Amino acid sequence: MTTAHESATDRYETVTIEVDDSGIGWLAFDRPAKRNAMNPTLNREMTLALERLEADERVRVVVLTGNGQAWSAGMDLKEYFREVEQAPPHVENRARRESAEWQWRRLIHFAKPTVAMVNGWCFGGAFTPLVCCDLAIADEDATFGLSEVNWGIPPGGLVSRALAETVPSRDALWFIMTGETFDGRRAERMRLVNEAVPAERLRTRTVEVATRLAGLNTHVLRAAKVGFKKVQQLSWDQAEDYLYAKLDAATGHDPEQGKQQGLTRFLDEKSYRPGLGAHGHEA
Repeated sequence: MTTAHESATDRYETVTIEVDDSGIGWLAFDRPAKRNAMNPTLNREMTLALERLEADERVRVVVLTGNGQAWSAGMDLKEYFREVEQAPPHVENRARRESAEWQWRRLIHFAKPTVAMVNGWCFGGAFTPLVCCDLAIADEDATFGLSEVNWGIPPGGLVSRALAETVPSRDALWFIMTGETFDGRRAERMRLVNEAVPAERLRTRTVEVATRLAGLNTHVLRAAKVGFKKVQQLSWDQAEDYLYAKLDAATGHDPEQGKQQGLTRFLDEKSYRPGLGAHGHEA
């Protein structure tokens, strides 16, 4: 799906990009015949696509989804386990490095807000980029699964680390050890996703959330989300030092002057109160 905003050099084999007028960059896995399974080509192209979206000044938030009936069925078993592992060691090492580069390194530290829109199957290795997106909204009938035990292997890559970040251990171990599937409703209850909605509302709800994020100060949003992720592994004393330094850096170098505008609205104009809309009325 190539939009008017794209040139021939922006076209990829395994992903698509669309930028709409509201500042949302739509990034989609595009291997529908393979249920968007992730192969080495897709991993390389995802890094390039994320670089492009991060540099595109029109893009204020990125939505990651899948073309067709799946979000992603995880790793392409044939290309990874039959072709990559039978290749020289450096080929497998490169494939692992390219996989990690976008699935968690780029997404965790991405400069703009990211939302996973899970529109169908989400299996195995796909759990890592799902968790590494800032927010996630799923079709309540989407199918999730960690089926690796059925293939005689434990979950690959950093899937277990991703689960430990979001899902209670009892739930995580149940699905890791049984290989059973679950739907979007269960994913929401386990907090793997923020919300699960009917399929017909999935895009509408995602656009609502993404538009809300796109309307906020991107400089401050990045500082807020990166600060939260960093302090999860810090002590209270370390977190205090880090967060104050992050606050000073964010407000001192913010080209949008978000702090000054916010204080003016809150203290002087009295046009905004937390939980209330403009002019002090309930939103």
